[in-house]
Amino acid sequence: MPAPPATNTTKGFVLVVEDDAALRLLLEHSLQQRGYQVHAVADAEHALTFLEGTRPDVALLDWMMPGLSGLELCRIIRQKPGLKDLPILFLTARTEEQDLINGLDHGADAYLTKPCSADKLDARLRALLRRARPSQDQIRFGPLLLEPENHHVTRAGRVITLGPTEYRLLDILIRQPRKVFSRELLLERIWGANVHVELRTVDVHIRRLRKALNEPGEADLIRTVRSAGYALDDSRIEHDASPSAPTAP
Repeated sequence: MPAPPATNTTKGFVLVVEDDAALRLLLEHSLQQRGYQVHAVADAEHALTFLEGTRPDVALLDWMMPGLSGLELCRIIRQKPGLKDLPILFLTARTEEQDLINGLDHGADAYLTKPCSADKLDARLRALLRRARPSQDQIRFGPLLLEPENHHVTRAGRVITLGPTEYRLLDILIRQPRKVFSRELLLERIWGANVHVELRTVDVHIRRLRKALNEPGEADLIRTVRSAGYALDDSRIEHDASPSAPTAP
């Protein structure tokens, strides 16, 4: 899927999907002023048409739109092979905690409620883009192999598909295996210290990561420590599918 035209100053390429014309124009101008390249559309159908030929760096979705909702659009994006790891941010007037959980469960990586300041939106977008930026090394732990350069993850040779937030969680945990990370620390490392995110958000993404890493019959690689947090731990592994699975350093 072709990338957007590059510029020397752009922070990233943002797809904005917002049915309110005034707000859509405001978002477009505000983000452009802050150094983003922006493509703004009014509904999910136009967004999907655009995504057939172009992959942005991040998608900013409204929830309540005519036709397909933002929630349904998010689900469809996550099913497309070239877009499964696209960072997705909801910007919505829905404020109930269950709405947040539903959004995350459908594949969103972050969630902001309206009204939202331009500075706060900028901070959240920058955080998402930082998490999606690759590094250059390989990391092995037990049966896991993580290749940050292309965000490729395998367990004993089996390819694991992760969303951006789940990938970032694994990247943090695998760099310090067996270390217990508190929810507060994980939240700060992923979303930043100055962005308000509920602690339960961490649990939602850990649940997704655990489901992706562990197939039925495989040992759970994520250890939950009550009142403390989470750790990546291979102590429960007797053997994995591959006899040549790498061992922990």
